[in-house]
Amino acid sequence: MRNDEELCGLSLLGNQGVKYPQDYDPALLETFENKHPDNEYVVTFDCPEFTTLCPKTGQPDFGHIYISYIPRTKMVESKSLKLYLFSFRNHGDFHEDCVNIIMKDLWNLMDPKYIEVRGLFMPRGGISIFPFANKGDAEHQDLEKARCMAAFAENTKAYQLRTL
Repeated sequence: MRNDEELCGLSLLGNQGVKYPQDYDPALLETFENKHPDNEYVVTFDCPEFTTLCPKTGQPDFGHIYISYIPRTKMVESKSLKLYLFSFRNHGDFHEDCVNIIMKDLWNLMDPKYIEVRGLFMPRGGISIFPFANKGDAEHQDLEKARCMAAFAENTKAYQLRTL
């Protein structure tokens, strides 16, 4: 079990008085220590209710965000991640930008060995957008390239299945 010292930087978890953000705010993100830095393992978050705004029309956009990473020494705390993702609710940006911003914010926060963020956005004007962004450290460059190509292949396959 984690001790109080290990939990001291987490202000949102267990806090019943949390106020939901009205604007994009990466400062909401909090981390905790990875107790298993010698193990190479994957942490995945599934965020099925992501919302943001179209930067031109202000209309709401709805998406499903998947975040996976291989931690180094820091890990993102899930409630802070939830609030951070919620902060995009009134943020106007393109889907591709949102996915890249999320990936970069988490990379800068945690310095993971590898991270990827995938967005599956609902159609707008008859078009669905599935952006994918990833980044790896020097030891994970092969994984970075392989996962990028796999995402490309998965999106192409999804398109082919929809046109049958």
